[in-house]
Amino acid sequence: MSHSDIRIRVGTPQDIPAITAIYNDAVANTTAIWNDQQVDDANRLKWMKEHQALGYDVLVAINSDSEVVGYATLSDWRAFDGYRHTVENSVYVRHDQRGNGVGKRLMHSLVEQARVLDKHVIVAAIEGQNHASITLHEKLGFVNVGQLKEVGIKFGRWLDLVFLQLTL
Repeated sequence: MSHSDIRIRVGTPQDIPAITAIYNDAVANTTAIWNDQQVDDANRLKWMKEHQALGYDVLVAINSDSEVVGYATLSDWRAFDGYRHTVENSVYVRHDQRGNGVGKRLMHSLVEQARVLDKHVIVAAIEGQNHASITLHEKLGFVNVGQLKEVGIKFGRWLDLVFLQLTL
């Protein structure tokens, strides 16, 4: 699959089973999501509707076979008025599509969405050993602004959280 075969569009409820599968794979097999429990489609549909209510579309990456191979969204950074121009990004790619440019395409679309929404800063909070995600963000202009040591735990080991930001 080439980079150009990927199309980004706004997600719909019909995409929820694929989004749930990608999410649950990340929960079960990665440190990208610091949750231990997998979720069902009803959980992801509620999550999608909550994001939409705040003005944040859930974007999906579609391959040439019309399959959802990744998804991404923005979220409020913190629930205080002073942070209203700052958002956090989330990007997840199906396990068999990582490294194929899907995340990059989704990130470009998220940055554009943040600009349209008049946001000033996008924050990325990434597990410290997730070098692929950190590198992707840096290639897109994000700057490493700090690290919190051993603030999370998963798979029996302590995890560091790296913060990167892109000022728009």
